[in-house]
Amino acid sequence: MKLYYAPGTCALAPHIALEWTGKPYEAELVELGSEEYLKINPLGMVPALKDDGFRIMTQADAILKYIEARYPEAGLGVAKDPLSQFGLDEALAFLTGDFHPAFWPFFVPDRYTVNGSTGAQDEVRQAAFARIDRVMSHLGTLLDGGPHVAGSKRTIADPYAFAMVRWTAHTPKPWQDYPPVKRFMETMLEDRGVQAAMKAQGLS
Repeated sequence: MKLYYAPGTCALAPHIALEWTGKPYEAELVELGSEEYLKINPLGMVPALKDDGFRIMTQADAILKYIEARYPEAGLGVAKDPLSQFGLDEALAFLTGDFHPAFWPFFVPDRYTVNGSTGAQDEVRQAAFARIDRVMSHLGTLLDGGPHVAGSKRTIADPYAFAMVRWTAHTPKPWQDYPPVKRFMETMLEDRGVQAAMKAQGLS
């Protein structure tokens, strides 16, 4: 199994999940959008995963679900009853559909305005902060009942949230300002698998 990643992206999530499986894997640093990487993944984005001769796999939540299904003995999923499965799927959908997009105007403001001036770009970034606060507050609600995003044990939702929560370090209200999220992040930062993945990506 080979993971393609770029530091500081949500590719950190499957990197952590792979560490948690305890199984061998490769991780290759790529340059986003480069001609060389576009030959591997035409979308030019990370994460991407290669396994068992299958086509290149993309999309963080789908890759995480594949890792969980590929290594069930690692226990990164939830019970198979409908409500437990829904809870995990709901958390992953929130992280993909609400949490991640909340940061897009902040990181790539030019996508959201035809005005290329510095002032216009800054206004788009400023507008992102309210949405980021909203999704961070909701994540805090999910974490208020315990240290995990979905259910009462660690799952593939935890590294996904961790990877993206780190981005708030670049905003006026970082994760330390949300008590439930702060507890979650501090617990994750003490995890050996998290530490190993971050070290491999040159993150601190």
